[in-house]
Amino acid sequence: MEKYRLITDFKTQIRTTIWKHLDAMAVNYAVYSTHLKGLAPYLTDLDVYLYCDDSCMVVVCLDCCGHNNEQIYDESETLSPLIFSEDHEPRVSKVWKLVQTVRAIGNRLMIPVYGILITEAEITNTIDLYDMWGSNHVTVFDDFKRLKYRKIRVNEDRDLACRSYVDALIEHPIPTSETSNSTHQPHTEENSQTEDLDPEYEEFARMLNEFINREYDEKYGKGPTTDDQGLDRNDDDRGLDRNDDDEGLDWSDDDEGIDWNDDDAESNLDADEQDTTPEEEESFPNGVIEQNPSVSVEVEILRPIPNPREELDKLVGCNDIKQRLDELLALTSYNKMLQQFCPTVKQHVVSLHSLFLGRPGTGKTTVCKIYGSLLRQAGALSKGHVVVCDRGTFIGTLWGDEERSARQVIDMAKGGVLMIDEAYLLNSSHPHDPGKNVIQLMMNILADETQRDIAIVLCGYKEPMKKLLDLNPGLQSRLPNRFEFNDFTIGELLEITKRRVLEYGYTFNEEAWQKYVDVLSSAYQARDKETWGNARFVGNLLERIYIQHASRCVKLQTKSQSELQSITPEDIVPIEVPRPKARIGF
Repeated sequence: MEKYRLITDFKTQIRTTIWKHLDAMAVNYAVYSTHLKGLAPYLTDLDVYLYCDDSCMVVVCLDCCGHNNEQIYDESETLSPLIFSEDHEPRVSKVWKLVQTVRAIGNRLMIPVYGILITEAEITNTIDLYDMWGSNHVTVFDDFKRLKYRKIRVNEDRDLACRSYVDALIEHPIPTSETSNSTHQPHTEENSQTEDLDPEYEEFARMLNEFINREYDEKYGKGPTTDDQGLDRNDDDRGLDRNDDDEGLDWSDDDEGIDWNDDDAESNLDADEQDTTPEEEESFPNGVIEQNPSVSVEVEILRPIPNPREELDKLVGCNDIKQRLDELLALTSYNKMLQQFCPTVKQHVVSLHSLFLGRPGTGKTTVCKIYGSLLRQAGALSKGHVVVCDRGTFIGTLWGDEERSARQVIDMAKGGVLMIDEAYLLNSSHPHDPGKNVIQLMMNILADETQRDIAIVLCGYKEPMKKLLDLNPGLQSRLPNRFEFNDFTIGELLEITKRRVLEYGYTFNEEAWQKYVDVLSSAYQARDKETWGNARFVGNLLERIYIQHASRCVKLQTKSQSELQSITPEDIVPIEVPRPKARIGF
């Protein structure tokens, strides 16, 4: 067996595999893993994960500096403590901090140590840096999103002998002087001796660390606190006064979504200059719930859109829904005006919980996304995102999974919309169906007047939804807003076609358009009303046409722009019309 297999396995990971590998490490019986809220003296502001076996250690740290925060590391030949780039103040290099930590741990424990940095920053010159980073025994994965919501599992198996390496770091924390002077990194038997750092860099490292600590002391009155092992294990123990009225700072947990890292706070505070600010970027959940310790489920999160009124007006048909939304929003906005100008007057009770009734492809999800964004603009919801769920989101493999899942999903949806597709599947006729627990929990949320910052939308076919409401009479009164999505007419489907084709710059010639109309009309006449896909069918038909068009152009070696973007009769091919859909529970 390879002696330093742990390090080798980490070194072979790429950006798309690193998370699966971290999950695998959590169940590796030979690897001890633990999570630290900072590691003194250089990584006190980062989440740190330590992995070790009998022969080596890997240090993984997460840098939540804000997505799209571009950084250029001018260190293609040597490792620099600072990042210099145009139009930005010099910033401390997180890579440099990690390298200093890796070297110091290697010197302390006399074992090979490797570092992994996972950052939200977009490092624009990574290709130039791979060799340099590798020579310093670190790997960097950049351009991630919402790292603060990532849950990395660890085992903390105290029966493993290799945990003694972590215990040694706890019992004897690394002083700054040791990190500044660390020059030895025994990663392999071949390269156990590394070259000494330039003496000027050693002195600069010492001065830089003193400057950081002194600036921290002057700004907050004291430096970041650690426990007596030098490890910062709790968010609230970092020496920060989270209710500092003198400074006028709100140190609430995640309400603002600001990561107060030493060198990135300024970029994160530039809120009004971007359509999607780093605060907003970090304030939304990552869309993963844990049904039980061994099963995780991904949940779709739809972000709010900046111009929901414009998007609503663009929708084909849906005139009744547009009018109902306008009425609901008008009442919500009126309440806000009352609160501002007539604070003593009783406000109207406005429930945001709704029923979206209609068949597939009638625009329920699209309107739900617009709905959340409109409510956010009106001030009725704080975030306006949409969490999309169905029965599979809640029902797991163990008893009690449904309640655990439901509570996590509700927490995800706070500030936005919780959309449950085909909600009636949660309440089948079987008396012991665990989905009934989800319905009951939802009813409790709907009845709670304190739960104002959330809108629950149940979606599905009209008749099965009516049966659900009949089985649970309390639901009907708590979902007062009823929106019915009718099937699109053939004329509306043709209008949808024109708009979608225009997005890709295609045009139909006269013969192709007539053939398309005939194909769509034939499918419309033969449709089964219960399974007809509406706009979804149009999307599938166009996708098949695009593929046929691309194949023809490649075969003919087409080089004219007009021909590349012109749909001809040869490209129009019919697709299968959906068959009747089997119903569950009714």
